[in-house]
Amino acid sequence: MTAQTKTAVHAPTLRMMAAGCPMTLDHSGALFIEDAKLLAVSDMHLEKGTSWGRRSIFLPPYDTAVTLRLLANVINRYLPETLVFLGDSFHDVGGPNRLIEEDRHLLDTLTTRQETCWIAGNHDPELAAGLSGRSSDELAAGGFLFRHVPDITRSNSFEISGHLHPVASVSGRGRSVRRRCFAADHGRMILPAFGAYTGGLNIRDMAFKGLFDPATFAAHVIGDKQIYSFPGLPVAR
Repeated sequence: MTAQTKTAVHAPTLRMMAAGCPMTLDHSGALFIEDAKLLAVSDMHLEKGTSWGRRSIFLPPYDTAVTLRLLANVINRYLPETLVFLGDSFHDVGGPNRLIEEDRHLLDTLTTRQETCWIAGNHDPELAAGLSGRSSDELAAGGFLFRHVPDITRSNSFEISGHLHPVASVSGRGRSVRRRCFAADHGRMILPAFGAYTGGLNIRDMAFKGLFDPATFAAHVIGDKQIYSFPGLPVAR
């Protein structure tokens, strides 16, 4: 896995090679595999705001609209032929039924533009009736294996997953910032959470222990103007 170029533009990207295929890491947290024209996003957690509201934890219920507008922007830039959601697309199984009409229409529009696959997550183990696309526990395509939870067991395919919402803390010039990141080595990549209301788990957390090869690991950290690559596996705490 080698980084090739960095681009500091309005939507920073990082182009890389993985499993012999060029791919683009997008500032949004999406991943585009160029040869397959496949776009993957993970952990949107749509309707998290309304889910919390049902438990009397009140947040502005606009996270779905913000996340879907971001998704629309990414789809319009890459024009994929396949769209893969890597699980926890909704915050709970009742999320699709709580979509307001405008958000439901936008989601339907976005998921019918290309082939769409919904990978089952722990928050949304089944595809809700009426959503466009097909559902699967995992998807094998073009030398890649897409699933929600990373599997510590190595396979012959390059694994792309989500679930852990990786973030990294970077220190410099007397201050520390915490940013979402793509966590990857020669055989797997864990995507950052795509949703507006999703938190993150530091890559030093024990949940990441054993998932990556220290010799080939890199955290690709999403900055304001650039995606920065930091090689070397941090010690789990």
